[in-house]
Amino acid sequence: MLKSIKMSLLILIIIGTTVWAVLAIYFGDSQNSILQTAIAALVGLFGLVTLIGLGFSHWRKRLLISYAIVFVAILSWWLFAINPSNERQWQPDLARLPYATFDGDLVTVHDIRNIDYRSETDFTLGYYTKTYDLNKLDGIDLFAVYWMGPAIAHTIISFNFGDNHYLAVSIEARKEMNEGYSTIKGFFRQYELTYIVADERDVIRLRTNYRKDPPEDVYLYQMQGPKENAKRLFLEYIKHINELHDKPAFYNTLLDNCTTSIWFNTLVNSGHLPFSWKILLSGYVPEYLYESGRLDSHIPFEQLQRQAHINSAAQAADQSADFSRLIRAGIKGQN
Repeated sequence: MLKSIKMSLLILIIIGTTVWAVLAIYFGDSQNSILQTAIAALVGLFGLVTLIGLGFSHWRKRLLISYAIVFVAILSWWLFAINPSNERQWQPDLARLPYATFDGDLVTVHDIRNIDYRSETDFTLGYYTKTYDLNKLDGIDLFAVYWMGPAIAHTIISFNFGDNHYLAVSIEARKEMNEGYSTIKGFFRQYELTYIVADERDVIRLRTNYRKDPPEDVYLYQMQGPKENAKRLFLEYIKHINELHDKPAFYNTLLDNCTTSIWFNTLVNSGHLPFSWKILLSGYVPEYLYESGRLDSHIPFEQLQRQAHINSAAQAADQSADFSRLIRAGIKGQN
């Protein structure tokens, strides 16, 4: 039985590593070619031959050694030859990277995105620079965006500097021209990581008013916690924004996405939430925050969630300069 268990584990390892190696070669360095496809097919065939060879004791050892050498070579190539870059043909809305400069407690954020949308794909690019006083940072809001059921959501943090001044940050995969998003590709160094620093009229209104296929439901939750924690989190975000401006990094579907990145950033605070499966299944993040006392707990979560839905308010506000105030006007019990 022990031999049977060992053989079963070995088979699973070979299958898993072969699938990974085939996809790693097939996707390559953010591009695909006939040669890559051919090499990927050969690696897949070699993995199959290795699996068959496990049934022949006189071939087994040689095949396993050869397979290990090939896999280590592919892994080494993937780790050291595929590097992130800021020099690609980016989609226009992702071409400019934000950055920030400091003057004491004043933080000037450059290239804040503020696109004027006519539709999801028809828009006029816009950017501005704005200075924020750390002493006026009043709190943090969380947007949860749903388009494929309750388990998965895109999460966006918005920093509240009072007097209707909000700075939204959406952590996303930075896509090249004519490149779509693929969950599978996100595991294979196919996208760079980007922090989109934007006006809420851009990054929120895009999702409530202009994305139609599929439509997206957006929920706004006002977080509870010490202002000092908000300040440390904001500075942690700014640190990563400046790092990515100078030194690109890869996006990862599991480890460095819109929600796990938020959680990693919160580690700057000693009272951060422990990791939970609800962070991986990001649609449940608001519920996790509620259970942890980070959202208003005076009303049931279901009622809080209904109040948090802002699509109608955002569609009514649309291009109003007062967009951020108007989408919050109907949210009661969260202050």
